[in-house]
Amino acid sequence: MRKLALLLIVLTVIWMAACGGSGTSSNTSTVTSVMASCTPSTVYSGQISQCSATVSGTGNFSTSVNWTSNAGSIGSSAVLTVPTVTAPQTVTVTATSTQTSSVTGTATVTVNPPPSGPNVASLIVDDGPAGSGGETNIGYVTVTICVHGTQTCQTIDHVQIDTGSEGFRVLSSVLTLSLPQELVDGNPLNECLVFEDGYVWGPVSTADITVAGETASNVPVQVMIPSTSSPPVPSSCSSQTSGPDEGGSVSDFGANAILGVGPFQQDCGLGCTNLNNQLPDLYYLCPSNSCSPTYVPLAQQLPNPVTAFAADNNGVAIGFPAVPYGGTTNLNGWLIFGIGTQSNNGLNGATVYPIPDQGNNAGDFITYYSNTAYPQSFIDSGSNGLFFLDTNTTGIPTCTGYMGASSWYCPSTTPESLTAQNQGQTNSGTSGSPITVNFSIENANNLFNTGNTAFSTLSGPNTGVFDWGLPFFFGRDVLTAIDTMSTPGGTGPYFAY
Repeated sequence: MRKLALLLIVLTVIWMAACGGSGTSSNTSTVTSVMASCTPSTVYSGQISQCSATVSGTGNFSTSVNWTSNAGSIGSSAVLTVPTVTAPQTVTVTATSTQTSSVTGTATVTVNPPPSGPNVASLIVDDGPAGSGGETNIGYVTVTICVHGTQTCQTIDHVQIDTGSEGFRVLSSVLTLSLPQELVDGNPLNECLVFEDGYVWGPVSTADITVAGETASNVPVQVMIPSTSSPPVPSSCSSQTSGPDEGGSVSDFGANAILGVGPFQQDCGLGCTNLNNQLPDLYYLCPSNSCSPTYVPLAQQLPNPVTAFAADNNGVAIGFPAVPYGGTTNLNGWLIFGIGTQSNNGLNGATVYPIPDQGNNAGDFITYYSNTAYPQSFIDSGSNGLFFLDTNTTGIPTCTGYMGASSWYCPSTTPESLTAQNQGQTNSGTSGSPITVNFSIENANNLFNTGNTAFSTLSGPNTGVFDWGLPFFFGRDVLTAIDTMSTPGGTGPYFAY
């Protein structure tokens, strides 16, 4: 009996030592607080806000939370999809500790009806203009173009809105007006503009351009002509890309015209003036239909039309409601001119991502994926998908079975949820901290078979970069500030969302 009692005492001492000398574990953890926030804090009807939670405590506590909201919906990725409203509404989001359900944090998001006013133009994503053959993920606006100083005008629908370029360009087959051509040293001026997937070629003319209640008066514009027209396309133009001449027809271009509202004041800038050390193959003089590259003063280059407005001329915001998995059709959005110039175009808590105005990374910010930085990434409403990296890098297979299938991702798990981080940069280095962006992609073949025209999850490869195309605009407002222009978020250029 005495040996048994001694054994019990020894075991008790060992157990108490393992528990820190008492009946309470030294590994006890406590959650003391949860703080929640959502960005942006003000959104429009049907859009999204990315929420986050900071959990504090003692010991080895859990940092995980469950998300709920009193309106709209929010899932485990903390993306709040706000309700559709006709009057301003406040949505309260709650983050609840999974370890201690009595500890919570809240954040509020203000939801406003879709914007309106003379600085707001309507956008639509549909299957494109007559003759296009059916389009996907292209945002269209309506533009009125006039012979300068006259009432001789033409209203053109299905004009693609593009934050990846600057200037107004219209197909010659669509244009019914006769516009005066720009001359440099007495010779006709033409332009070759290369996009990611092809090029356009044609004369530079002048016109008045009106969008919503804003007018750019007597600005250079490009009339895009087929390669069979005169003057002929110089080989130094067409050889810059393996893509085709897209300016020949509506079916080639997918739109009647394009409105470039990117982050720069001109489509070339000082790079095409005689201040540049190397003459780019962009602008051409074509005496007697023999074309050669030329320097062009800033005033005769195609401008970002926004900079020529009397007001609301420092940038734009493009926004759409959120789009569900599988897509939708005839999605309506908005194009807002100006940043901080009216009551309807403030930053509303959006995060600013500066971009360089010169150098190899001009117009680009940094996207991080799997701990690798891609400093030539960008936001481009003129791209109809989320185009990023390649199968060797991501492990995501491309589609098969038809011509052009390899241009799209077809993940085996669909939808597939992914995460990246975006960070601003300047001419001298990084700016701000990397901020997480959650996104999903779906099997492109499945999407194309739905008959829908707007997909937030359509994606494809683009080696070495992230091209955050029009799907990135679904569910959020994306602001583009123009270089050297003053805004409440600082001097452009920058993106903000």
